[in-house]
Amino acid sequence: MAILLTLLSVFCAAIPMLTFLGLVWWLDRNDREPLWLFGLVFLWGVIGAIFVALVGSEVMMQPLTLIMGPDAAEQWSAVLVAPFIEEPSKAAILFAVMFSRHFDNAADGFVYGAAAGLGFGMTENFLYFSSVAMSGDVMAWVSTVVIRTFFSAVMHACATSCVGACLGFARFRGPIFKILCVPFGFMCAMGIHGLWNGMLTVSDVAGMPELSSLNFVLFIGEFFFIFALFQLALWDERATIRRELADEVKLGTLPLAHASGIASTFKRGGGTWLPKGVPRWPYVRAVVTLGLRKHQSRNSSGSTHAFYADEVLRLRAEVKALQGLARPA
Repeated sequence: MAILLTLLSVFCAAIPMLTFLGLVWWLDRNDREPLWLFGLVFLWGVIGAIFVALVGSEVMMQPLTLIMGPDAAEQWSAVLVAPFIEEPSKAAILFAVMFSRHFDNAADGFVYGAAAGLGFGMTENFLYFSSVAMSGDVMAWVSTVVIRTFFSAVMHACATSCVGACLGFARFRGPIFKILCVPFGFMCAMGIHGLWNGMLTVSDVAGMPELSSLNFVLFIGEFFFIFALFQLALWDERATIRRELADEVKLGTLPLAHASGIASTFKRGGGTWLPKGVPRWPYVRAVVTLGLRKHQSRNSSGSTHAFYADEVLRLRAEVKALQGLARPA
């Protein structure tokens, strides 16, 4: 039975997280991230963040053990160590991705942060699932799978998405926003992580199972609050695209029908606004990217502004070339 449960642990750790990962990518409907970069961030969570967190936790446990003793340190490490080591470990990749031309705003930060968190959750889940599997206790294994799949791993995604959203929000704003937003993002991430682990730990230590039930309820509330913030970020991104495309209509780059069709995520895939012969999705991608690059050019300076200004000119030329493929009606 232990061997069978261990084999099942591989699938139960991987399949749900990959499903959640695909759902997060799909929800980013205005300007979906390139799969290669999205997958790279996920892999950092799977391998890199786990390795860094294991090393960091081992280092931090040494003084904690000296102060509290081995038993107490092990018991409280989920509260006193995990949030402060694991959150920076997961978010480290975001500080590299934020300088990519694909990292535009808070919506992108939510998406990349969730990817890193889900990757971390997948590996951590496997370690927990396989550990419980060795006991051969089927009910304990099933309970662990359910709780860690739908709560603990999702908690990792929610926590890291807060850091990513703050980085995205500050990306094209002044230094004061970066100074304030980055610590705030980590405070939110560590707070979510610490509250989840803390209530479970206190429930176990104090023998208060009702705290565990309250913990689940609180986390569900946190999840829907973060999801609402993600939707707000998507709305802001969509408003930016609409505004910039309206300007391109005035400049003559786009017909009004094209701007209206592309600005609506529901109209993009259908309707008669696009002439025959123009490849729909390359054209949509070029126009949406043009809108975002204009916004970035407007809110940047120095060499960064020069890069995005060149991108705007290149994308306008690409849009015109794609329009030139239209066949006569």
